[in-house]
Amino acid sequence: MSDPTSDEEMDASSAPLIEHLAELRTRIMWSLAAFVIAMMACFFVAEPLLNFLVQPIAETLRNLGQDPRLIFTAPQEKFFVLFRISVLGGLALAFPVIAHQMWRFVAPGLYKNEKRAFLPFVVASPMLFLAGAAFAHYVVTPLAMNFFIGFSDLLPSVTDLMTSSDPTSVENEELATFFLGSVRESLDITLKFIFAFGLCFQLPVLMTLLGMAGIITAEAMRRMRKYAVVGILTLAAIVTPPDVITQVILFSVVYLLYEISIFLVASVETKREARLRAEGYYDDEEEAPKAGE
Repeated sequence: MSDPTSDEEMDASSAPLIEHLAELRTRIMWSLAAFVIAMMACFFVAEPLLNFLVQPIAETLRNLGQDPRLIFTAPQEKFFVLFRISVLGGLALAFPVIAHQMWRFVAPGLYKNEKRAFLPFVVASPMLFLAGAAFAHYVVTPLAMNFFIGFSDLLPSVTDLMTSSDPTSVENEELATFFLGSVRESLDITLKFIFAFGLCFQLPVLMTLLGMAGIITAEAMRRMRKYAVVGILTLAAIVTPPDVITQVILFSVVYLLYEISIFLVASVETKREARLRAEGYYDDEEEAPKAGE
């Protein structure tokens, strides 16, 4: 025979779980609804957003004296490009609602001091991502496009060599190489830079959270500086074109974020130590040498 008391305890423990799952489903449904509405709204302005995203490439082409227009290479390419932009724009536009719904789900399980500690990171993370995205769009992408597209001007083209070796073969025709870019491929490069730098700018948030959890310390980060330099240089070589200027800019920015992370982690440790001292956890350690005298 089953124990009625144990059955009642199991029913009581399963009820909160069912309530949490029901609440999670409600939060997810609200988040999905906000995302779908925002995506549909962004689809109507997807073309101006596309023009904004490819503006650095077009400006580079104008500066190089080439045609700033980009082309579509397939009948369905424009639709899928605009749909992709509407999905990303909808996700960005609906992020405050999604973050609010997730916060409403997680916040009841946090203590008051944990809420105060965690809330600034919820606000700082999207702001840092926007800062990284803006840095990529206005600084890195123009430098990268200027290097890639302008690379043809550094070396003589085949037609230039043929013309110079046999000037009588072409009398009244001007032969030149020029860039005729695809919208999809150009957009891919722009979005890769935006997401790469947006994620790199999350370094202070990640390091500070690890410091609050006690996983990493400021002293350990100071000892790891030389390894961090090598890692950042490797990252700069991977996500940027083989252009020294762009790599130096990325290295400088990410290393500055690393130093800021050290300062933030040290600040977290100082506040934690002050709180522990105020609660009396360090009294025995400070009085131990006196007791041994």
